[in-house]
Amino acid sequence: MHLLAEETTTTASDAFRDTSVAVLPTGSVEQHGPALPLGTDFLAAETVARTVDRDDTVVLPTVPVGVSDHHRQFSGTLWTDPTTFENYVADIAASIASHGVKKVVVVNGHGGNVDALSRAARRLRADEVAFVAPWNWWSNLDDLTKELFGTPGIGHADAIETSMVYAIDDELVREGALEAAEAGASESWGRSVHGAEIGFDTADFSESGAVGEPTKGSKEAGDRLLEQAASELDSLLDWLAAQPFSDLLPEDHR
Repeated sequence: MHLLAEETTTTASDAFRDTSVAVLPTGSVEQHGPALPLGTDFLAAETVARTVDRDDTVVLPTVPVGVSDHHRQFSGTLWTDPTTFENYVADIAASIASHGVKKVVVVNGHGGNVDALSRAARRLRADEVAFVAPWNWWSNLDDLTKELFGTPGIGHADAIETSMVYAIDDELVREGALEAAEAGASESWGRSVHGAEIGFDTADFSESGAVGEPTKGSKEAGDRLLEQAASELDSLLDWLAAQPFSDLLPEDHR
């Protein structure tokens, strides 16, 4: 694995000769209730990204702050405008593409970033600058989360994210606050009235900031989540590395 930030300009130049794909972790610095750290999302993305053990891949520095305005009522949350985030990620992808690495997997840890990442990816592809594949680390784990927790999908500061933080560094989980997090949590994301979504901010439907059941998280579950996410990422990189860049462009640009 090549960590770009730890290379020199000379060693980076050498590494790029054999590099097919760049990996860019993105996340957020936002509230995850009273038990999990503000950096949960970017720490998860970075940890999964750094499981990559292959010579044809370079891991870029993490983009820690994302689109998190909907958590702004909770202390410590940082956020940026969606367009700013979109352009920033696009600039990073264009930068690495200028060095010859035109295929990028964005390992994303925050749902609020998804729309902006998709827009950036579409624009870069249309302009033939780079092919960017946005990928949430939990994207293909529904069967495992159902096995572990009885439900597919991910909430917020729930059992899944609690387990992942346990796997990253168990000292980051404030175990004494897990029950309080769950007591003030909502059962599901959002709030609707007669089919109209009115839960624009997390504070509209969650007292603690959590969504789900954080007390069900465990180190053992986190290790399995991390292992499976790493395997899925490696398979995605296998696929993308094998694709000629020209084949990834829109039909009308080939």
